[in-house]
This record gives sequence, C-alpha cells and structure tokens, in this order.
Amino acid sequence: MAEAATPPENPLDSAVIEDLMRQQSEAVQALFAPFLPTASTPPPDPAAMQHWAMSAAKLQKMWLDFGAEQAGQVEPVLARMADPGRWTSLMSDWYAALPLSQAETQAKLWEDGLELWTTVLGRYGIGPAASKAEPAPLPRKDRRFADPRWADQPWFALLHQTYLLLAEKLSAMAAEVKGLQPERQHQVQFFTKLVVDALSPANFPMTNPIVIERTLETHGENLVKGAEHMLADVRKGQLTHTDPQAFELGRNIAVTPGKVVYETPLYQLIQYSPATDDVLAIPLLIFPPWINRFYILDLNPKKSFIRWAVEQGLTVFVVSWKSADASMADIVWDDYVMAQVEAIDVVRERLGVAQIHTIGYCVAGTTLAATLALMARRGEADKVRSATFFTAQVDFEKAGDLKSFIDDKQIKLLESFSTDGYLDGRYMAATFNLLRGTDLIWNYVVSNYLLGEDYPAFDLLHWNGDTTNLPAKWHKAYLEDLYRDNRLVMPDSLEIDGTPIDLRLIATPCYIQAGREDHIAPAESVWKLTRLLSGPWRFLLAGSGHIAGVVNPPDAGKYQYWRNDGAPTTLAEFVAGARETKGSWWPDWTAWIREADSATVPAKGKRAPGGRGDPVIEDAPGRYVMTR
Repeated sequence: MAEAATPPENPLDSAVIEDLMRQQSEAVQALFAPFLPTASTPPPDPAAMQHWAMSAAKLQKMWLDFGAEQAGQVEPVLARMADPGRWTSLMSDWYAALPLSQAETQAKLWEDGLELWTTVLGRYGIGPAASKAEPAPLPRKDRRFADPRWADQPWFALLHQTYLLLAEKLSAMAAEVKGLQPERQHQVQFFTKLVVDALSPANFPMTNPIVIERTLETHGENLVKGAEHMLADVRKGQLTHTDPQAFELGRNIAVTPGKVVYETPLYQLIQYSPATDDVLAIPLLIFPPWINRFYILDLNPKKSFIRWAVEQGLTVFVVSWKSADASMADIVWDDYVMAQVEAIDVVRERLGVAQIHTIGYCVAGTTLAATLALMARRGEADKVRSATFFTAQVDFEKAGDLKSFIDDKQIKLLESFSTDGYLDGRYMAATFNLLRGTDLIWNYVVSNYLLGEDYPAFDLLHWNGDTTNLPAKWHKAYLEDLYRDNRLVMPDSLEIDGTPIDLRLIATPCYIQAGREDHIAPAESVWKLTRLLSGPWRFLLAGSGHIAGVVNPPDAGKYQYWRNDGAPTTLAEFVAGARETKGSWWPDWTAWIREADSATVPAKGKRAPGGRGDPVIEDAPGRYVMTR
C-alpha cells in the first residue's frame, strides 16, 4: 500500500497567526501613536481634553433632545423605511437563495481568505509571505478605497481587501444561483448588491481611517456636525445631498420666463415667452414625469432644455403636475392619460392650430404612448404631429433594477407606506437612491454624517431631493399592470376611459431617445417601443444615463450620441451599425422637428403669453411646483 500523502503545511499555523495579530496590533497602535501619551511624552493637553468632553456633551444632548422631541410623534419616514420588521421576509428570502450555509462554500471562503491575508500582510513585511522588495499593489481596487490612507497601514489594507473579497464572492454566488425565474434571479443579485454596499468598512467611523483621522484632528467636532446632519435628515425623512438654502424656484432655478395659462386640480399648463421674432407654427407640449418636478428640464439657463427649445424658435408649453395629497386619493392612470388629451386640446385651441408636437419623459412618456393609442382608436391621432420619448418604456419585460422592487411582497410593502390615499414621495426618492446606493446614499453618509462636511450647492441634486407625492391607487395599479404583468404591450388588455388601447395603432412620427447607461429605463427596454409602432420612427442612443443623457446642452460639449439610419431589428444590430456623433443630441432633434414642418408665424398675440387681452393665472414656474 502506498504511503499516505503528507498534508501540505498550513501557511498560517498558530504561531504565525499569533505573530500576525501582534503585528496588526502594533500597526493600529502606530496609527494612533502621534495622538496618545507615552512614558516619554507629556500628558494630554487639558484644552484638548476639554474639547473632547464638550463634543461628547453636545452629542449626548442632541440625542436626548431628539428622543424627547420624537416621543409620542408619528414615526419618521426614514425610521419606517428602516424598520427591520418590514424587510424581514425579503431579507430571509434573499439569504435562503444564497449557498452561504454550505460547508463547501464556507471552506472555499476560508481558503481564499487565508490566501488574501497572506498576500496583503506580506506586502508589509508580515507573515510567511513577507518581502523586502518594493510593495506590490493591493490585489483589489475600488474607488471607495482610493485614498492612500486605506493602504498606509496593514490593518486598514487588510480590512478593505477582505471586504472586497467577500463582496466579490457574494456577488458571484448571487449570479450563479440556479433554479430561479429570471426576475427572481435579478432580485437576488440586486439585494446582494444592497447588502454588500451597506457593509463597506468605509461606512463606519471605527473602520474608516479618514474618519478616524478627522475625528482626532477635530476632537470629535466632525461627529457632532454629522449628528446634526443626520438628525435633521431623520426629521425631514430623507437624505440631504445638497445645501437646501442654495436654490430657490424662480430665482436661480426654473427661471425661463413664462406664464401659467391653464389650471386643473391635477396640473398647471405653463407657456413660455418667445425669444425669437418668428416661431414655428406647430407648438411643442412637454409632459414631464409626475414622480419628479418638471424643472429638471429648466434647471438653470445653461442647462435648460426648455430655454434652449424656446431659443430655437419653438412655442413651448410644459405641464406642471400637482404633488398628490388626500384630495387625489381616487386618481388613477386614466386621469393622467385624459389630462394629456385635455392639455393637447387646450394648446391647440389657445393658439388656433390643428396639430402640436409632444414630448413625454419617463413615466409621462409611457403615458404619452397610451394617449396616442387612445387617440388613434378614437380617430383623433392627427391632433399630434410628432411624439418624442425621453427614456420612456412601454414594454417592461426588461425594465432594469426597478423590477427588483416589483413582486407581490414588495407591492404590499409599498402599500404599507401609503397614508390618506397617497404615497409620500420620500419613499420613492429612497427607492431611486437605492438603485445607485454607493453614489447616492453611502457616499453622503460618509461625507455628511461621518466627516461632517458642509453641503455642496448642486442644482441637479437639489432637484433630485425635491420629491413629489404619488396617488396610491395609480401607483399600485401602475406597478401591477405595467411592471409586473406587462399589460401595456398586450393589445386591448388595458382600457382608458372605457376605450381599449393597442400601441400598434400608433402611426404618429416618433423620436425615441434612450440613455446608454440608463439604470432606470434601460436602453434595451426603451428600444422595444420601435417594435410596436406602425408609423415612422427615429431611435437615438445618447451617452450617459436617465438624467444626464437627456439634459445635455450643446454648449457643454459632453457625451455623444449614436444613430443608425438602416433598418435594425434589435438594439444590438442598432449599436453594431450606428454612427457616433460627439456632443449633444439636441440639434439632431431640432432638425427632425423642422423636417416635420418648418413653417413659421410671428411671435405675437397668444404666442407671447400675458399680453393685452390674454388673461393668465400667474408667472412661471407656478404654484404647483412649489407645493410640498
């Protein structure tokens, strides 16, 4: 019988492990050595000790005051969202889907972990793999740990490298789970990312060397200021991204001159003042999404799509939707579709024109498709000369990460957040932030709460945090009928105002814009609209995502766009044969609009709102956009 093979020597036996622990302890002590007294150094400065004591007292008082303030009050929005009881079932399902409890998985994690520790510590001359050569780069890179302080000390290097290893392994496990439906598979991957992002050592004060250094430098003042930020956010129910005092509607955002010319309980209609002597005869009506404020298209004069369109000679109207309240408890999707139909007729009648151009952005683009189908079925399609879709989906089969929130359990969870017939917009804002958790949540947890930094002044982030409430009935039906059941692409499956709708009836010329990096309305999903239309269309793929891909003024000289004037039948075919053009796609769209009809009229009479004999309601941007 052959002699049994001798097991390979464990690269980290007990003596080596003890040595590693000792040297790690020495490394941590070395990090704090400049700030700690020793036998050869004088005792701490009494003034510094007093400063620390004052910081601690401030923190204690803030928490006590907050506790007393919240006693007996309605549970804050952020607290309701973070309540573990609401998420227990979802998290249990996620954990059960991953093979974390399998012995084979755990053994492989241990083996890979030992290998990583040996490699990383060897870089610092610690352990059996210690080297006196120039230190090799750390095995894994991530921009959250790009600051040199994450690599200066072996403890922090080991900490973040171990985290990145575990994140890598968990993500791989989620991607390789077998036996799940595609939607469930995507959900497991998405929730894995949420958990992994949340557990980053960068997010905790005692495991982030930058925070530790800032805390020691300021004697804890950063944590005091961070606690002030955090408690303010808890009170208002959402994370603050930008200086809340930096922007004011009508003063330095949403400043394009115009008038509110029509109003209903659901929306205001704004008409903008002309900037040219003559304007295109066919006006433009923009439908922004009611899940956000309309002024994303009018942030400031340099970024404003509305101002730019006016300067190109268009008579521009925009709908400003009302943020939902208890009076809108019975509002459903039909009401938004019929509001679009009404607004189209109001513009036509106001200017005495037979046709108008339309734009629908995101959910309002989805609704515009239903509006066009309804008008086609009712023989009114000729009221719309063209329809432009900004990152709008109609087929929700591949609707991206948002589908991770759309199943019966999560719809029920969202229902539990609704009160008085509407869903507080802060819940939707938190949902969209979760889609980019590292950038829109944890980055600000670190800067706002841990480092105590001042808020920047950034108009786009101000808009992002300016939430709108949603009618609960509409929201539930929209998630179930469109995202979950995908009924909009099923001919006559849905009815609007008693009329069945079929998107295949749409013969209106359409311009369809998608964002290459859009995580809310993925380009592949937006493309599917082209497969349903019976009329002419142009598809354009813009660089960047859901917002920057749309709001990209020509003067900025940013990004690019792609067109394919052939006859591609898939997005892959489109991309393969597409021609890239640097810069903004807005001039391409304007040329397309003028190709439809380039006739002009003088910018007089009701083309200039608020003139003699034209009573208007108020100046733009109107009351509805300011209602909270």
